[in-house]
Amino acid sequence: MARRSQVVVHGLVGGALAALVVALWFLVVDWVSAAPFRTPALLASVFLHRDIESVHTTFQLVLIYSLLHFGVFALLGAASAYLLESTGASPRILMGLIFGLAVLNTIHYGSLLAVGETFLTVLPAEHVVLTNLVGGIALMTYLHYALHPADPLGAALFKHPVLSQGLTAGLIGALVVALWFLVLDTLAGRPFYTPAALGAALLLGAAGPEAVELSLGIVGAYTVAHLAAFAVVGVGFAVAAQQLERAPNLWLLALLAFILVEVLFVAVAGTLADWVLGALGWWAVGLGNLLAVGSMGWWVALKRPELRQRLKEAPAPSV
Repeated sequence: MARRSQVVVHGLVGGALAALVVALWFLVVDWVSAAPFRTPALLASVFLHRDIESVHTTFQLVLIYSLLHFGVFALLGAASAYLLESTGASPRILMGLIFGLAVLNTIHYGSLLAVGETFLTVLPAEHVVLTNLVGGIALMTYLHYALHPADPLGAALFKHPVLSQGLTAGLIGALVVALWFLVLDTLAGRPFYTPAALGAALLLGAAGPEAVELSLGIVGAYTVAHLAAFAVVGVGFAVAAQQLERAPNLWLLALLAFILVEVLFVAVAGTLADWVLGALGWWAVGLGNLLAVGSMGWWVALKRPELRQRLKEAPAPSV
């Protein structure tokens, strides 16, 4: 019982620390914009159903939202610490990234959606995504050193080499695609247009190229989403390669099916923001993804000599 109480207390502290990180981020943003404490006052007005077009920053609004902000984060921290302790899992950086992307973003946008869908863009998406990522990492880092100081923070990468290989493969694929479009954008005289356009379409709901703004925030936010997506694909790629070592013929078909699913995913994404893909060119998108798949396959094969040998020895599947 004493151990559980200690875990909950550390969770409360870790959640408050994550809340502080997020609050400091927006404090800096507001200060640079010459509007100190505007963000908490704005969000307090949203939840109090006040007119956000004429918000005046007052001590009461800032206090109300700060209490709500730190309270929710503290409860989330306590719940996370309790869940980790109950399952025997150790806090990791990867868990922090997942917590920030999935849990914090869902709660932020879910609460705004509950108030009214017109408030979903009350804060720039790039700041929301980045701060939640940093907040999630801050929470898990604190819980790690408070509850499991003897374990290495990145132990999951060493205990599970497939995870390490997959994340590296995903990073390689993401960099190859990013460099490919950077070259194309630069040759077209518009550097970083692709991540800005995709970020505007997927994060801000831009309906056409006229809404694209080449800003560091949009490019940075989309880059985070880009890396996260390729990390997931890379891990799936590495897991498929591991299975392929055990049964080359059967799992080769599974791997081809996996790639087909990825192609279908790109096609579906294209229908959601077809003006972006039209501006970039389908040939550029297709070739970029082909380069990504090739580079990830090269890395995984390089790290798995047994896989290369098994594929050489495996007979061609009968049709």
